[in-house]
Amino acid sequence: MTRQRAWWKTALGIVLAALMLFPVYWMVNVSLTKTENMRADPPHWYPKDPTLQGYANVFSDQFPALGTSLFVGLGCVVLTLVISAPAGFALAKLRVRGKGTLNFVLLVAQMIPSVVMAIGFYAIYVRLGWLNTVWGLVVADSTIAVPFGVLVFTTFMSGIAGELLQAAKIDGAGTWRTFTSIVLPISRNAILTVSLFAFLWAWSDFIFASTLDRNGDMVPVTLGIYRYIGNNTTEWNSIMATAAVASVPAAILLIVAQRYVAGGVTAGAVKD
Repeated sequence: MTRQRAWWKTALGIVLAALMLFPVYWMVNVSLTKTENMRADPPHWYPKDPTLQGYANVFSDQFPALGTSLFVGLGCVVLTLVISAPAGFALAKLRVRGKGTLNFVLLVAQMIPSVVMAIGFYAIYVRLGWLNTVWGLVVADSTIAVPFGVLVFTTFMSGIAGELLQAAKIDGAGTWRTFTSIVLPISRNAILTVSLFAFLWAWSDFIFASTLDRNGDMVPVTLGIYRYIGNNTTEWNSIMATAAVASVPAAILLIVAQRYVAGGVTAGAVKD
């Protein structure tokens, strides 16, 4: 009975995994399909007479856009950590007035649709002259990641033993020294978790990019993909090839940081 139950669960897991991975397979399939075979009826379930023209277009057209996305992603990570880590420490370990209200505001901030925020940013950036700039995208993407980062750091740092901070205080360390020398080194899982999510949000952003950087000289890869779509012709193999190449960094980061992310997300869930 146990073996039969285990076999049934394994089969179900394989079927569900196949269903979830099918869009990835179809993306690769289309990226290798010639334009004249794109509208075949019935569609080809494998790359018949495959071509690498889509990937050639990626390497000739999209490298600057990939570099811009990388810069925006890393900038978003740095800005998010600089703001959210001290804020999380303050909410977790310092006597901050209105802490409950602030946590509620952070939760509400994550529920605001990106489209609404993009419209607000557009009105502000017009006055500041930040439209079509990379730094404008960094700031805009960070507004999505910072509330999440503050909540993660607050939860994680709440689980740090108060005796450890008290010992640092007795040794003469001030609040900032305690934060940088004691709290941050033992918050590695939370730092990696927030960094990963901030990078992925910035890497995959389209709403802010299309609203705030549509006519910029440096556009992210999401807008680079969008430029393959025309009124009369859509280069689907180039679109899917770009999407496949752009998915590789995100997949590698998720695989490498998986165990740290699990530790960072669940930290603070159980109290001693």
